[in-house]
Amino acid sequence: MVSITANIQIVQDKIEQACKRIGRDTEEINVIAVTKYVNVEKTEEVLNAGLQHIGENRPQQAVSKYDQLQERGIWHFIGNLQTRKVKQVIGKFEYIHSLDRIALAEEIEKRAKYLGIKVKCFIQVNVSGEESKSGIDPDKLIQFSREVKQFESIEVVGLMTMAPLTENIEVIRPHFRRLRELRDYLNEQQIFDYLVKELSMGMSNDFEIAIEEGATFVRLGSILLK
Repeated sequence: MVSITANIQIVQDKIEQACKRIGRDTEEINVIAVTKYVNVEKTEEVLNAGLQHIGENRPQQAVSKYDQLQERGIWHFIGNLQTRKVKQVIGKFEYIHSLDRIALAEEIEKRAKYLGIKVKCFIQVNVSGEESKSGIDPDKLIQFSREVKQFESIEVVGLMTMAPLTENIEVIRPHFRRLRELRDYLNEQQIFDYLVKELSMGMSNDFEIAIEEGATFVRLGSILLK
């Protein structure tokens, strides 16, 4: 079995090559190790190997890992978040990648305000329009952002999307490019009094394309933990 350290090196080489192709700095790319399918011991191996960003999408299991790892790492909630589960996540997960409805924003605000913290959120956009995917319609991004702005405990740090599951690069690329364009347009509208900089896009099968199109966070599971 290939070690996590060896897999990380493979990923880093691919990131370096992708950045070189388009003239980006590798320091702009953050790797989120998606550990939702592995146990706490394997998650600890990831941390020990040098990766600090951990991605989970099941609150109960994730919180158990978090508690056992004594708050090591920077935790990202990357799945669909039910409002009734927000209380389990806030205060442990520094980033939430799936903000896609006002009811969820209201619950995050309530819990964050109680704890006296600010939560970094990605607005999830369903660029592909697939019914199987969560996220707001791209055409509703600006209005949704205006509504989210009212919540003082939420910091919108970026946008997130998932491309269609295919090996066809020419099908995948336009979705990542569109998310970057949406982020740039959002900034042009100056809805927030800060720049929305981040793009969470790209998984094990397509992260190199995502990097070429501007990704700053890539969410990698199988390529790291196989």
